[in-house]
Amino acid sequence: MDKLVIIGAGEFQLPLIKKAKEMGYETHVFAWAEGAVGKDFADYFYPISITEKEIILEQCKQINPQGIVSIGSDLAVLTVNYVARSLHLPTNPEISDVICTNKYEMRKAFLANGIDVPKFLETKGHVEKEQLSSFTFPLIVKPTDRSGSRGITKIETYEALDKAIQIATTYAFEKKAIIEEFIEGPEYSCECISYQGEHTFLAFTQKYTSGAPHFIETGHVEPSNIPMDKITAYQKEIFKASDALHIQNGASHCEFKIDHQGAIKIIEIGSRMGGDCIGSDLVYLSTGYDFVEMVIEVACGKKPTLKKKKEDEYAGIKFIFDHDDIDTLRKLQRKHPETLQYVSEITEVGNHDVVDSSTRFGFYIFTTKDKAFVDEILG
Repeated sequence: MDKLVIIGAGEFQLPLIKKAKEMGYETHVFAWAEGAVGKDFADYFYPISITEKEIILEQCKQINPQGIVSIGSDLAVLTVNYVARSLHLPTNPEISDVICTNKYEMRKAFLANGIDVPKFLETKGHVEKEQLSSFTFPLIVKPTDRSGSRGITKIETYEALDKAIQIATTYAFEKKAIIEEFIEGPEYSCECISYQGEHTFLAFTQKYTSGAPHFIETGHVEPSNIPMDKITAYQKEIFKASDALHIQNGASHCEFKIDHQGAIKIIEIGSRMGGDCIGSDLVYLSTGYDFVEMVIEVACGKKPTLKKKKEDEYAGIKFIFDHDDIDTLRKLQRKHPETLQYVSEITEVGNHDVVDSSTRFGFYIFTTKDKAFVDEILG
């Protein structure tokens, strides 16, 4: 039996484990045991941190897998790439490791390859006002190497900068922050699959957030409201940016905004599918493309199967922030249970502050043919 190594076993990795087994792979899953809901579905589970790449590599030499993969995790990408390269399995080149997971290095790569970027600056701490003389407020301050809305702050004045930097560097693994001009406009993301350097567009996702100052995702929906006459031009720019990051194999997730003139402004690209169930669930539910299956195929050196398995419809995810969100979910369960595709475990609402994506109280995934229904749920 062919074997597949999976890095991570949290709730968002569960569809990957199930799909691999459905495809006939023997699954070998690595993750801390705590919170590893996927361990009960794996053929073999190894309670090893996903950051322990050398230990995982030694174990994988014994397993001899056909591929190694993870979805939705920047942290796991580094281990996936390292182990896959060491075993001569399909993955991305070493240069992509840093520029796909470090926002400052990514901005530099975009700039060097003619991708439009806002003014940006890296820092470990205090920044003098003169260093920002050419910047236009508002600014956004982020950790250089984290995802999931962690440590992000939008600021309107220089006086708020020190606190924002402190927050960002506290979250950052390398204790650095990136400061950049804030890009105005609605936010979206794009899911692609790449095979031997050829990129294929799968879906645009419309993003909903809590707004300033932290921009925590409150929900997502596919398809987006991007005009049809803009799609080709946006895809071309995203493919160009993906090439700048040396993304050659596997999934990619591009976050971007559309400015007032209708131009695409790329924020960042990860060499993995979108988290928040975007790649693992929404792409399939909205387009019929089995994104998870494609990721496994590419990881094992196979050309991805670009075949729709169901009809198109709206697919969305709504995150629980407060009691109003719970009330909306209960109403759906009573009146429209057929729209609900999945409801996560929901923790007690209000027992802590929601400060980033990891502290939301739960979520549910829904499908519908009715755009008005989407607007009612996501606003």
